[in-house]
Amino acid sequence: MEVLPISRTQRHAEQPTGARLFSRRAKRLPRPSVLFAVVVILPVLVAIVYFGFLASPVYISEASFVVRNPQKPTPTALGGILQSAGFSTGTEEVFAAQSFAGSRDALRALNQNGAVRRAYTRPQIFILDRFNPFGLSGSFEDLYEYFRDKVSLKNDSATSITTLTVRAYAPEDAQRFNERLLEMSEKTVNQLNQRGQRDLVQYAQNEVIDAKTQAQAAATALATYRNRSGVVDPEKEAEAQKEMVSKLQDELIGSKIELAQLVRYTPDNPRIPMARTQIRTLQHEIDVQLGKVTGSSRSLAQSVVRYQRLMVENDFATKQLAAALASLEQARNEAQRKQAYVDRIVQPNLPDSAIEPHRMRGILATLVLSLIAFGILRMLIAGVKEHAQ
Repeated sequence: MEVLPISRTQRHAEQPTGARLFSRRAKRLPRPSVLFAVVVILPVLVAIVYFGFLASPVYISEASFVVRNPQKPTPTALGGILQSAGFSTGTEEVFAAQSFAGSRDALRALNQNGAVRRAYTRPQIFILDRFNPFGLSGSFEDLYEYFRDKVSLKNDSATSITTLTVRAYAPEDAQRFNERLLEMSEKTVNQLNQRGQRDLVQYAQNEVIDAKTQAQAAATALATYRNRSGVVDPEKEAEAQKEMVSKLQDELIGSKIELAQLVRYTPDNPRIPMARTQIRTLQHEIDVQLGKVTGSSRSLAQSVVRYQRLMVENDFATKQLAAALASLEQARNEAQRKQAYVDRIVQPNLPDSAIEPHRMRGILATLVLSLIAFGILRMLIAGVKEHAQ
């Protein structure tokens, strides 16, 4: 008997209904593609291996401090509390402390005897996390770039509190580096204060020295002139000479009146020659006294001009010296008001457990980013295929 071949349709019809449904659903399910395996599965597996088994634990030491200044006002609530105690925050000093903590000088001071290099090249640190893992980049600049990622300073503008954070692979290293950086930041602020105070006061002291020199020169010139001219105060002596001349003129007028009366009423009076002699004597004395006041290079009028010039210079130098002394006192008070202080709010702590890396967060982040990248690449590939067709 001849057996006829069974067609595919007949075989499919002879299968049970449940088997047909399972076969249809299996055909509808997408098979894992190479793109999905490369973009999603492989990165997630790598993340699981790295975060789960390889990544070295990171210990974080934190310290908080505030720079207070008794002069600068602060509008914040914490600034009001500090200002009620006689202080306010110093913004420039905070920026200076932040700049120094992340500088090469700070790293050079920390890395004495290779302390930083040893702390981040320990054998127990995962090779990709340690510094210079393959021995190809061990310069100081490479160490600086590596250490910058381990130190961070954040300033809260609302409270003016600065938080210093140091990451290390040993809790003792994190605390030690944090403490040392905090000490050097305080020293930097103190040095800036001392330099500002010294410059401010030194400038005022130089002004005082110049004013003293000018005052001494003016006083010496005035004393030399008095000794040379033999006149203590030409103005007062001129006034005395004027009074003397006025009295002599009154006597001269009286003598002339008396002579006129004698000549008129008693021409033969023997007092007439005496009166005439007295008049000549008074006139001569008046001329002499007037010559002392005016009319010659050594007169009191010329002396008053030179004396007034020297007195003006002396008064100006004295006032300038007084103003310089007042400026010096003000500069000293200003220097005291500009004194900034670094107050620690939180001391550098010794971490008892590792905070980083965030293992589950890293794995989930890798998964999300991989899925996003897979979706974008799949859309691009589909668009390219559609464009090609």
